[in-house]
Amino acid sequence: MKKLERGFIQIYTGNGKGKTTAAIGQAVRAAGAGLKSYIIQFMKDFPYNESNSLKILSEWITIEKVGKDDYVFRKESPPQEEIDKAKLALEIAKQKMLSGYYSLIILDEICVAIYFGLFTVKDVLPMLDAKPENVELILTGRYCPQVLIDRADLVTEMHEIKHYYQKGIISRKGIDS
Repeated sequence: MKKLERGFIQIYTGNGKGKTTAAIGQAVRAAGAGLKSYIIQFMKDFPYNESNSLKILSEWITIEKVGKDDYVFRKESPPQEEIDKAKLALEIAKQKMLSGYYSLIILDEICVAIYFGLFTVKDVLPMLDAKPENVELILTGRYCPQVLIDRADLVTEMHEIKHYYQKGIISRKGIDS
């Protein structure tokens, strides 16, 4: 099994479109090089189509979803059940990262999960501290805490300049979801 010589910490954040897409693009690129990736998606209850596409690459890419986001729309705090699921999933992702099997770990929407109270930054920092030298770790989501930005090796901020949502166009299957 192929492995990276050196892995870094990357963050894709900001209010623009494309954070998850960029991270998944990295997983697809890694698959093309024969590297294995593990993606955990927090708060993505909606049936986004990247999961369907990545089934084709399941030999190289494992993708799992954890948690709901319905409480966000109701402007409520997350229920304890969602907090517990998220914390367990973070621990599982850490175990996957330490297993030696995966070269790339993606914590999709981890920054949003912190923002909405599923974790604290203190819950996430041990993951960064434990990252093996030969594993790439990607964190995505709006509202990235500065402490994570400071720890990262690469940070890209997606900045929305213009978006068709502003014209009332809803999410389009295969492009936005």
